[in-house]
Amino acid sequence: MADVGVRAARHDDVAAVTGTQIRAWRYGYREFLPEGPLEQMTGPAAEKMWRLQWEDAITSPPSPRHRVLVAVERVVLDTDAFPALGPGGIEAMAAMQGAEKVVGLASHAPAEDPDLDPTTTGEMLTFLVDPDHVRRGHGSRLLNATVDYLREDGYRTIVTWVFADNYRVLGFLESAGWGDDGAERVIDMGRTVRMVRLATDIS
Repeated sequence: MADVGVRAARHDDVAAVTGTQIRAWRYGYREFLPEGPLEQMTGPAAEKMWRLQWEDAITSPPSPRHRVLVAVERVVLDTDAFPALGPGGIEAMAAMQGAEKVVGLASHAPAEDPDLDPTTTGEMLTFLVDPDHVRRGHGSRLLNATVDYLREDGYRTIVTWVFADNYRVLGFLESAGWGDDGAERVIDMGRTVRMVRLATDIS
């Protein structure tokens, strides 16, 4: 069994957050990003860079409106389901009981695009679920927590940038009420890769 939830990221989550990002990118982006650039984005050198960036984002955010959230699962064991255990088994079970695992992450901040008002529009910068933990509601919980925080901060709209060929995430966000607002980016990754901006009203 597992108890699930979303909370603010802590310093001791940095390694898990970085690992979740790398695994989610390798799995989720392999269908539409060129292999070379994706390897550069997720290789050992890049992983060190991302770890430093996440450490700064989690421990020294630029403002109180910059946040990193994590989805977690906590092991909850049904002790009645276990036969009698020896001392070693009891210690092992006690160590597992309540152990928490980061299985997804989301980050948000005031919007930075020049056509948006950062006092009324927030941006979801990151939205990822570990590929081994998809379809367990973590994405919905992260999205709802992001909306709750930004609404409390007084924002009326949220935007996020998504790869145009990332149909899994596009479909999920569109089913949650997000829509393409017409803005797009084109990135040269050896071939053209397009991103679209989605928005949703939370007022």
